[in-house]
Amino acid sequence: MRIEPKPISSYPWYLRPFFWNQRRKYGRVLDAALLWTRSPRLFLGVAILYGLIDRRRSPIEPALRSLITVRVSQINWCAFCVDLNSATLMKRGASVAKVEALDHWRDSELFDERERVVLDYAEAMTHSDRRVDDGVFGRLKKYFNDDAIIELTALIAFQNMSSKFNSALAVPPQGFCQLPRLTAGVSGGLEENAAADLSHQSGVQDK
Repeated sequence: MRIEPKPISSYPWYLRPFFWNQRRKYGRVLDAALLWTRSPRLFLGVAILYGLIDRRRSPIEPALRSLITVRVSQINWCAFCVDLNSATLMKRGASVAKVEALDHWRDSELFDERERVVLDYAEAMTHSDRRVDDGVFGRLKKYFNDDAIIELTALIAFQNMSSKFNSALAVPPQGFCQLPRLTAGVSGGLEENAAADLSHQSGVQDK
């Protein structure tokens, strides 16, 4: 990581329940959380927002939410996000084959038309050389009402912020999703970018 986390004992006391919950859920405190919590008030705002977006009563089902977060993370070269969100996606019912095919979903038969529409919308929002045109939005309205579209848009925007934050700070994957093709196709590309970025400093090829 480009910025090292502080010792957990140095964080404010009111963050300790959050760290405890992460240990219970993931077996460890997430590296990304230790960076966000260097600014405790900023972290609390982000955590509250994410909790509202990924709540149980969201009109967007859990598996579709995870599908979006993985794809946005892939585009933004966030190895940490791809790792964690892919594991969550499989826990929410996606097959290994579907997770591995996500980075080339347009050529795969594993995604239904509703998922394709959502992924196209997510890509249009995420790629800097694209925009959400009337055609993309019109296809989205065939499957989602206005309130659900607001939820989808908020999730995509949030995941862009989160994955860009982690990617810029070179937060590494923590080994939650052990899929060989996923590792080679996504993390491998990230490692190549990291090597180019760091070669003039130390020659080290790992983040």
